[in-house]
Parts: sequence; C-alpha cells; structure tokens
Amino acid sequence: MSGSTGRPLGRRTFVLGSAAAAGTAALTGPLAQTASAAAFGWSDDGSHYVVDTGANLVFKVSKTNGDLTSLVYKGTEYQGYGGKNSHVESGLGSSTVTIAQSGTTILVSVTYGTLKHYYAARSGENNVYLWTNKADSSVTATRYIVRVKAGLFLNDEPDSYTYAPTVIESADVFEKSDGQTRAKHYSKLRVMDYSYIGWTTGGVALWIVRSNHEKASGGPFYRSLLRHQSADGGGLYEILYYGENQTESERFGLQGPYVIAFTDGGAPSSSLYPGTLTTSWADSLGISGYVAASGRGRVAGVGISGRDTSYAYTVGLANSAAQYWGSARSSDGYFSIAGVLPGTYTLTVFKGELAVHTSSVAVTAGATTTLNTIAIASSNDPSNASAIWRINNWDGTPGGFKNADLMTYAHPSDVRASSWTGNVVIGSGTETSAFPCYLWKDVNTGIIVYFKLTAAQAAAAHTLRIGVTTAYANGRPQVVVNDTWTSAVPSPPTQPSTRSLTVGSYRGNNYTFSYSVPASAWLTDTSAYNTLKIYVASGSGTTSFLSAGTSIDAIDLLA
Repeated sequence: MSGSTGRPLGRRTFVLGSAAAAGTAALTGPLAQTASAAAFGWSDDGSHYVVDTGANLVFKVSKTNGDLTSLVYKGTEYQGYGGKNSHVESGLGSSTVTIAQSGTTILVSVTYGTLKHYYAARSGENNVYLWTNKADSSVTATRYIVRVKAGLFLNDEPDSYTYAPTVIESADVFEKSDGQTRAKHYSKLRVMDYSYIGWTTGGVALWIVRSNHEKASGGPFYRSLLRHQSADGGGLYEILYYGENQTESERFGLQGPYVIAFTDGGAPSSSLYPGTLTTSWADSLGISGYVAASGRGRVAGVGISGRDTSYAYTVGLANSAAQYWGSARSSDGYFSIAGVLPGTYTLTVFKGELAVHTSSVAVTAGATTTLNTIAIASSNDPSNASAIWRINNWDGTPGGFKNADLMTYAHPSDVRASSWTGNVVIGSGTETSAFPCYLWKDVNTGIIVYFKLTAAQAAAAHTLRIGVTTAYANGRPQVVVNDTWTSAVPSPPTQPSTRSLTVGSYRGNNYTFSYSVPASAWLTDTSAYNTLKIYVASGSGTTSFLSAGTSIDAIDLLA
C-alpha cells in the first residue's frame, strides 16, 4: 500500500473505564540517574535528553521546555512540521526537565508551574508513554500534539485538515474547489468509538493510542480534534480537555498513559488500548497523581431491564473528579467498568445517547460494587409514550434525519449536503429522511409538517414534543399550528456557548420542549392537512449557518 488509508483504523473499544490501570502509586524515593551502557538508555547532548528504546525508536526531549524535538523510527525523522515541536498545548515554555532510569524504564519529567508532564520509554518497545497532570486552569485547554513532517503520510479523507482556497468560517473551516469542506474539527468519531488514531503507509505506521480519559470531560459521546494534515505536515492529538461544545466543567488531575506508537504498518498492539493497557511497571516511578490498579475499584451490573433491544446501551459514571463508561451487553444489559477511582458517582444509563436512568453508586478501592438489575422506568424513555405521529425515534441523536451522518465530518454548506429546506408529510414514509437534522434561524426556519387528524383526535388538546441535542446561540423551537395558534417562545435550556453545529458536533445537552396545543387549534375537516410550522427563536447568533440554531432528536404529537 502506498500512502495512508487516511481513515481512523482504531478498533472500537467500549469498556473504557478500566483503561487506567493507568493509575499509580507514589515512589518511595527518587530514581537513580544512570547512563546507558547498552542500546537501551539515555544520554545528554547538552540541549536534550536523548532516549534510545533499544528497539527502532530514538526520541529527544528538550531540557528547556519539555518539547519532543525528535522522533526517529528506523532512521527516519518523523517529528516536526512548520518548525514546530511536539508538545502539550502549543508548548509550555521554560520548564524544569529531569530524567531518571530504573531498570527497563526511563522517565522524563517536565514541570511547568502547577502542570507536570511525563514521557516514559520501555526497553525494546517502539512506544513513548505519556502522562499529563493538570492541577488547575493556569494552562488553558489541554492537549498533546504530535507534529509530523510533511510528505511522510498521505491523507485527503473527510476528516483531514487541508488549507483549501476559501476560508468559510473562523479561519479554521475551509472549502475546496470541488465544494467539499475541511476542518481540523471533523473527526466522525466519538471518544468511545476509537482506541487509536494515526496514519499508515502499509510499511510504517504512527499512532496515538488514547488514554481512558478519566480526567477529561464530555463523556463517551464527546467529539474533538483527533488529527489534521496540511501542506506543512500533520498533527495527531490526544485531547485531554477541549472547550468546543463542551457540556461539563473541566476536570483536573493526572491523565494517561496515552501512547505514541510506531509499527511496521499495522495497528498498534491491542495491549496498549484503553481498558487493556496495564502499567504496573509505572507504579513506583513517582508520577504525580498516579493511582495504581490496587487503589481502584470496579462497578458491575447484572443487567438492565426495560431496554429497547434495537439500540445499544451505554453506562456512564461521572462526578466532578472523574468519568468512566462501558457498554451494556446486548443480550441482558450486563456491564462492567473497572479501574475506577474511589468515590461516589452518578450512574447514567444511555439508550443510544439519551439518558434514560440515573442513580448513585459508591466505588471502593480494591473492591467490586455489584448492582442488581437496573430497571428503566417506562416513563424515562419518551419513545414509550403513545403518539399520533412521530418523526424519528428518541435516542439522543439526530441520526436518521437528513444530512445527519455528513455533519460529523463536514460543514453544513458542503456540496454533499442535501437541501436544508423542504417540508414533510406524515404518512409519506419519508418523514424522517426528509426532515433536516439541524434548524437555523437564517437558513431553514419555518419548516412545515403536514398531518391529518381523526375527528376524535381533532376534538382534544394534545402535547407536541420536540427533542433537541444541542443548540447554537440559544436557538430553540417556537411553533405555529394552522397559522392560528402560536406557542410562547420557550426559555433556552443550558447548552454549550461555543460553536457546535458547524464544527462536527451535535452533542450538547438533550432537552425536550413540550407545547400544550388546545383543541381549538386543530382543523375539524378530517380530509384536510393540519400544518405545524417550526421556527427557530433567538436574538443571538449572526447569519447563515452561524445564526441561532438547534439539532433535532425527535418530534411527536402525543395521543
């Protein structure tokens, strides 16, 4: 194979909470600093610590700022594009950098104010293990960027970042000459959908294997930067906290390990995947904030009843300090989430991405908290309500609506997008596929739904529900029935304040708007179509796809 597949090749790994065997225990004392007497070891060239893994990988860390300045695999330098190094954020600045060797492990420690960052090498491995401990907000967003030289990997897939002729939004979304759009934000993947990301030529591959994200924010369905590529080179990201369309406050503490891994073209070893990786060799390295496996617990549930078996269910654990998740077994809802830091967590069961159950669970170090069958109350799943008609099903996503799949890796203006306008008729069989996944005040407000009612239905008041998954600039639906009855403008629910619908993310806070429509609003002629017009209300936003908007989960009229 010449060039890269360009696609994220990561196997989906759903039991991610266990990944942090990443945990750690403090060292009893400093590691001895010993020079290398064999191929595996380290040296000091005056400006850098040079680490040879004793395999095919040699890397350098700046003694000034902790940047990774060289990444040589089988004699080829992969590090660097545009004169930039690989580093936390865009580089930490002047830092205290030390190195120590303990047997078959070398640890480089970087201290920048309250932030601590670590690189570790293991004898005979083509991997660099990384941890980042962010104690507070003195460093803004937290990410690690592996910057790769241009020309080593080819990539022109929809999730790539290419400098195209036309900038169409905020200097980071571009349009190519063929009308397709590109942005570094577009990844297709939620955190739970991948274990690693990178590129391969078929003969050599470079990956970042992500951490378990226990100190990240946003949960299992969050999307953020994964990689980008341009004429200057490429970037691979481990996003530890990203503010774009973020639903949670930032968590602080040690994140990792995440791994820079080289292979001869294939996938990285599955032993490095979150939920699989064990790092008992790091227990005594003195990494700040490290909690070893022995200091962690597990939550296991014997099953979940009341599920809709046509959907996947995910169980999440979250508190202000950490987050974890795992998939529920399709046959009975059994789940197991290991590697959990001690504490009390909110346990949430998601149908697709829609929360349908919450409870509290306590986790103790070295123990398993076993839960009896969790029963999802019928009323917690809005799909169980009897409806006269329903557009899409309730699963917390806009999946199934027009353009929904495209929107995770393209801008709404992309040439591949179907028209954002167009009305729908209940009973046509195309209600969902014809209804746009997103509504904007300046693009397609006033979408019309046509439907008929029986005499008995028209004689009664009904509740109309519109479920949303996120909003931009406080966009929210206001409805008009038969041009005679208009709802009040609803108050906006809490949603992220940043861009969302144009940067590949519909994941905000699910919310259901309910409208009590009186019987007087309906047409009494049963052969005539009633009309429901859905407008986007908001005084915020600008124009076009940055006007106030919202994404849709489902719409129904209850019986």
